[in-house]
Amino acid sequence: MTSKPWILFDIGGVLELADDGVWQKRFSQSLRARSGLDDETFGARVDAADLPRADIESGVESEYWRRLGDALGFDDDTRAAVSAEFWDSYCGVANAELQAYARALPVHVGRAALSNSMDGAREQEERRFGYSRLVNPICYSHEIGAAKPDPTAYAAALSAMDADASDVLFIDDHQVSIDGAAAAGIRGILHSDNATTIAAIESFLATRS
Repeated sequence: MTSKPWILFDIGGVLELADDGVWQKRFSQSLRARSGLDDETFGARVDAADLPRADIESGVESEYWRRLGDALGFDDDTRAAVSAEFWDSYCGVANAELQAYARALPVHVGRAALSNSMDGAREQEERRFGYSRLVNPICYSHEIGAAKPDPTAYAAALSAMDADASDVLFIDDHQVSIDGAAAAGIRGILHSDNATTIAAIESFLATRS
């Protein structure tokens, strides 16, 4: 009997369209503008804030924004505005075509996600996109304590799916993450456009039928 196939999606840059690698720079520029500080002073204050590792720690989101706001001299309203701006940029918009395709996959195909994330992402993305109805499990780096391409991240995803590496096709928009998956025995496809990714999924599933 053939074991269950799984499609393991990255979120940012795959299920979401968020100009990954670009929005971070824009957000940093916005922070600098709000602070009114020169680049050297801005960098020194952020470094001195000793921000929590919100990418691999849970329960630290409020403390992260408190420390950052204090370091840059923001009042409560500015801190809230900065946080809202961050999440709007982080989440971007739905990749509606790929999400619709994933939703329509046969019931025997598992759908999961492995995402390098920020504490708070589960709540923010659920509110916007309802991912709990699309992919399960969702393995966020801030919840599993490891980010791609750390081998621990892939091991956590395999454990959560209760799947063997050979049963999984991983979709990500960063080659380093695809390489990390390959090192864990997981085949992957570098996402560049929906048509190519969907064709790769169909090809993978055809070998599993």
